[in-house]
Formats: sequence, structure tokens, C-alpha cells
Amino acid sequence: MEVQFLYSLITGFFIGGVAGYLGSLMITKRMALVGDALGHAALPGIALALIHEFNVSWGAFPALALGIFLIWLFEIKTKLPMEALTGIVFTASVAIAFLFLPEEKVSTALIGDISQVGFWDTFISIILCIITWLILRRIFSKIILANLSENLAKVEHVEVEKYNFIYLSCIAIVVALGIKVTGSLLMGALVITPAAAARNFSRNLYQYSYGALLIGSLSSVIGIIAFNFFVFPAGPLIILSAFLIFLISLGFKSK
Repeated sequence: MEVQFLYSLITGFFIGGVAGYLGSLMITKRMALVGDALGHAALPGIALALIHEFNVSWGAFPALALGIFLIWLFEIKTKLPMEALTGIVFTASVAIAFLFLPEEKVSTALIGDISQVGFWDTFISIILCIITWLILRRIFSKIILANLSENLAKVEHVEVEKYNFIYLSCIAIVVALGIKVTGSLLMGALVITPAAAARNFSRNLYQYSYGALLIGSLSSVIGIIAFNFFVFPAGPLIILSAFLIFLISLGFKSK
């Protein structure tokens, strides 16, 4: 039991941290609800994983990869806002998932189950979180520039479509990993709430992004420790921990 708890704690720490860091970029791009929507887009893959009893993250990956590709392709073809296209893809995914998701598996799909992670889940999660964070750190300034002015980004030789695809792919990886922590229903909150709290604490972009990373990790650790002492599931406790930190941050908000 102690080893299992340690695996859960380490997994939550890394996933919560990279989710918060990603959230700082998503809020800056005014895409706060995209993580939530993509969590729902993963539902068909999660449903298959639960039915056939394999890791939900591995089920979520292909569903998210398909969703990300469709959003990216539709954006190029239609020039519609990414938020609108994400909404279209995620609602279709939810409809598909609930055609065959067993009723007894709904709770696990929606709010996750961090207690089931093992050694290899933890090891792979750490590696993917580090790689994703390194990629996000490298593209951070380019994505911000493209968000401010796509024309200016192109003048600076930033390949906007390429970096948008990399950015969306990072979202897919973080969401797929986070499914085991908070489930599809609460995944958006794991990405956005730590970043929103960090924005109130920070005075510059560096403090903002790394503050979000720290708060994401801290929220996950607090929630998982609370889960070890109480009967409530870890996912909601992690999100409530992040929300509590957000409430505290309101007192530090710069005027």
C-alpha cells in the first residue's frame, strides 16, 4: 500500500506540474476551455480501455491524436476558431463514447482513479512529462508571438501551423496522462486552475509559467495525500486543492 501511494504521489506531482505549465500558455492564448474539451474527446478511447481493462492513458492517446489531427485539419481548411472546432470534435466524441461505455465504468472515466498506477505507469508518466515540458518551454515564446500577431510571427519566420500542431500535440499528451489523475470530466480544471492562481501571484511571464507548474504539482500532492486519509476520490480532491490555492491567490492579485 505504501509503495502504491508513493507511485500515485510521484505520478500526480509530475502530471500536475506539466498540466499547470501548459495551462499558463492556454490562458495566454485564450484557450482555457480547450483542455476540458479534449478531456471529453478522449472518452471513446477511455471507454475502450475500461472495457478491455488496459491503461486508460493508452486508450486516450489514439482518441486524442485523432481529435487533435481533425481540429488542426479543420482549422486549416475552414479558418474557424480553434475553440469552435474543438467543441465540434469533443461533442461528437462524447456522443460516440456513451454509445458503448458501460454504466458501471462511468465514474472511473469521468473522475479517474490514481490509486491504480504502478511502477511502469509512473516511470512512463515521468519521462513523457519531462519531454512535454521541454517541448513546451522551447515553443512557448513562438506560440505567444503567434497569438499576439500571426503576421508578425511569420515575419519572424515562425511556422505558425507547424507550432500550433506541436502545441496541440502537447495538449493531447498532457490530457491523456492526466486522465488517470482526474478523469475526463475534471481534466480541464487541472490545466487551468493552477495557471489562474499563478497569474494572480506573478508579476512577469516567467513567474507565471513556473508558478503554474509549482501550483499544479502542489495541488496534486495535497489532493492525493488527502485521498490517502479520506474516502473521497483523488480527482475531485486535487481540483478542490487547486481551487483553494486560487482563492488564496485572490488576496495577492496585483492591482
